[in-house]
Amino acid sequence: MRTIIVTILTAQLVVYAQQTTPPPAATRGGVKFEATSQLVVVNVSVKGKNGEGMDGLKASDFTVTEDGKPQQIKVFEYQRMEDTVLSPPSLETRDRAVATTPPAAAVTGPPTAPVTTPAVRPAVVSAIAPAKAGELKYKDRRLLVLFFDQAGMPVADQLRAQKAALKFLSTQMTQADLVAIMTYSTDMQVLQDFTDDRDHLTKIIKGLSVGDTGMANGSTGDDSEGDTGAAYTQDDSEFNMFNTDRKLAALESAVKMLGNLPEKKALVYFASGMSLTGTDNQAQLRATVNAAIRGNVAFYPVDARGLVATAPMGDATQASPGGQGMYSGNSQRTGQANLQSQQETLYTLASDTGGKALIDQNDLALGIVQAQKDIANYYILGYYSSNTALDGHYRRIKVQIGKNLTAKLDYRSGYFASKEFKQFNSSDRERQLQEALMLGDPVTDLTVAMEVNYFRQAKDRYFVPVSVKIPGCDIELARKGGAESTRLDFIGEVKDAKGVVQGTVRDEITVKLKGETAGQLSKRNLEYDTGFTLQPGTYTLKFLARENATGKMGTFETKFVIPDLTTDQKYLPISSVVLSYQREKLDAAVGTAERDKKLIAANPLVQDRQKLIPSVTRVFRKDQDMYVYLEAYQPGALKTQLMVATVSFYRGKVKAFEAAPLRVSDGLNAKSKAVPVTFSVPLEKLQAGRYTCQVSVVQPSVQKFAVWRSPMVLLP
Repeated sequence: MRTIIVTILTAQLVVYAQQTTPPPAATRGGVKFEATSQLVVVNVSVKGKNGEGMDGLKASDFTVTEDGKPQQIKVFEYQRMEDTVLSPPSLETRDRAVATTPPAAAVTGPPTAPVTTPAVRPAVVSAIAPAKAGELKYKDRRLLVLFFDQAGMPVADQLRAQKAALKFLSTQMTQADLVAIMTYSTDMQVLQDFTDDRDHLTKIIKGLSVGDTGMANGSTGDDSEGDTGAAYTQDDSEFNMFNTDRKLAALESAVKMLGNLPEKKALVYFASGMSLTGTDNQAQLRATVNAAIRGNVAFYPVDARGLVATAPMGDATQASPGGQGMYSGNSQRTGQANLQSQQETLYTLASDTGGKALIDQNDLALGIVQAQKDIANYYILGYYSSNTALDGHYRRIKVQIGKNLTAKLDYRSGYFASKEFKQFNSSDRERQLQEALMLGDPVTDLTVAMEVNYFRQAKDRYFVPVSVKIPGCDIELARKGGAESTRLDFIGEVKDAKGVVQGTVRDEITVKLKGETAGQLSKRNLEYDTGFTLQPGTYTLKFLARENATGKMGTFETKFVIPDLTTDQKYLPISSVVLSYQREKLDAAVGTAERDKKLIAANPLVQDRQKLIPSVTRVFRKDQDMYVYLEAYQPGALKTQLMVATVSFYRGKVKAFEAAPLRVSDGLNAKSKAVPVTFSVPLEKLQAGRYTCQVSVVQPSVQKFAVWRSPMVLLP
């Protein structure tokens, strides 16, 4: 059993940007917050030598600095929590709860059918009610949010999460607690604003729909995955298939909503882990964390799977993975690595926002209790920042207590200032792009998906094509505004492991909004591609796109590795494998760009003035052909050595389809020693669902082979 305890600072800060004049000072008996363009509120927990909280302090006992500059405290309040546990529900209420509570989650196998609770689902509340201007809405109250990720939890975990919430409401809720309830399935919903009505909260928890969503952490296609053969139910667009970014965006929306309240907030996030795949955006994770810091929200993720003991051949809750990996130990190692990866994101959400993650614990209610304990008595300090620039930069905060007092202070050490993007002239727009790219707080208003590949040009030189997709529906607002066309600006940079810039890009495309292409926008994706020449190593690519008619911007950040293919003597060296369903002329109608001729010549995905468009999201339809492209390398060869390549599709561990073997006997590039391998596979014979695509290449003369695998989705 692996037990990890994450210890972090419990106090938070929040930044408010309200464009009003400061109201008169608060009168005694009521709490009033002044409002200005940059009101910064810092929540500070003060403990004495004995570890007990210190009350009775005054504003004059504290000193606050921002980036080393003293700030004048204008807001000062003490939040005192009453920790008396509420009496248990009456016997009649308890009997009703037992009659309607879902069965315990101790199951030996997956349910044969979705389970539903008998209670009626409550009406959805549109939002968390904000505080009025200058108001401390919840004096001496502890604000807890229970957030249920219904899309990411299988049935057994949903039942465990509900049981934990009901236990907390029944036996652990105190007089100071106010609870709100949110859920995420396909979008974020607020089911209940903050309230202390336990009966109503219990009714809502019991009214949550429990069922198998089939989306829990998606398909990995590795040796740990069970052979289920289950069908796939499509979502509304290919950008929603890999849904980790959507979950993080939902959490970001939730904390922005909660940010309208100046008090401390704890969001308890029930989920079955959260894995980041290759198509997920690291910038979205950072944007969610930064929004939580600004909104004074700490994440308390709870892994609803409880204490997980993985069996080498699979346990009773899932199908056996089968195959050789089950006996070699590879299935166990891969499964453990996947589990740790899914928990790592939960740790990141918690530690970066001042919360704690509950991992490998069967009593999930402890996660709520931990959040409850962390919001103890605290002081609210507010000041008007002397730095009025809305530049989006990080600002460090330091709080000290009087020299004659000895205490431990817990508070967040800084925040990202708000960033205001206005309508600029042409020269200012360039500066805006540069500033937006450099922001530690990414902008995620525009949906951006990206794929990075690599192809060897020489022994120590690789061409790295970068493919970007933006859904056309994100540009619809510009068309509705009456514009004839709009421009998409792109800026990006590649840094090596030491943080040194190794490549940059600055480009633009024009998108027609009138005529033939107008009707295509909502159904098509806008593609952009560029490339870099790099040496083997580990790199970080940060990329930003801006649509100029509305000013919407989107940041994508990812890490990638270029392997040194000359060092691998055991396996056949191959490049990245590109999956595609689209070949397009360079002068495509929807988006056109002035391209570097050298860049086009170096890109192996461009042939005969046509470019192969990587799928990026790996989502295909039955009426399409799948194009597969890769390069195999034969160092030292003077002519092409025979190779045999195959493309296979697996449902779990069952091979659903395999294309006819392809014999490759020519095409050797004398300089790079690359041999192109190209497939075209019709998908009409496959059933809709999730698959693992496997590409295998064998070179018999040297008895070497290479295998590449990736999950994909096939829609009807």
